[in-house]
Amino acid sequence: MGEFKRVCVFCGSKSGSRKIFSEAALDLGKELVERKMRLVYGGGSIGLMGKVSRTVFDGGCHVLGIIPAALVSVEISGHSVGEVLIVSDMHERKAEMARRSDAFVALPGGYGTMEELLEIISWSQLGIHDKPVGLLNVDGYYDCLLGLFDKGVEEGFINPSARNIIVSASTAKELLDKMQEYKPMHEQVAPRENWYKEENHRTES
Repeated sequence: MGEFKRVCVFCGSKSGSRKIFSEAALDLGKELVERKMRLVYGGGSIGLMGKVSRTVFDGGCHVLGIIPAALVSVEISGHSVGEVLIVSDMHERKAEMARRSDAFVALPGGYGTMEELLEIISWSQLGIHDKPVGLLNVDGYYDCLLGLFDKGVEEGFINPSARNIIVSASTAKELLDKMQEYKPMHEQVAPRENWYKEENHRTES
């Protein structure tokens, strides 16, 4: 895959119950700054969202937050940083995050973070994109999820090659290094160009 410059970070509006999660978010933000990478994220100013976005912004790198109008009062507390794009709903939020990013990283989080992560993994499997997908497995937070993926392979629900879609590491530096070496190994369900035929046809019309 090589170099990428716009990283979408999936993370929650909560900080978790242990300091190690906040430290990991700050470390990821610093690593993005050191590599001069742009941040795309869910637009919130609280929890891990706030920690990552503030760190990247204070480091002088571009920050784009994408948030549905209904969540502005819930996830933005005080002054948000960088550019904020307000969209109509969650579907548009995820579509814009995917379109505007070169790679994806999930920090520890709840249902929303996991849902975003799993959707972007499934999009890779389907052939909608071929961008790196990274899981920052802080202190084994995602061990059970990774074990479930392995169980899916064992039971015949996930192709062994598709298991390699997800890149995981316990530190931001190791994760981003591994993601920059990522090369798709799985057979896509449908070629990428097939997903965009209708869109290209409308553009040409």
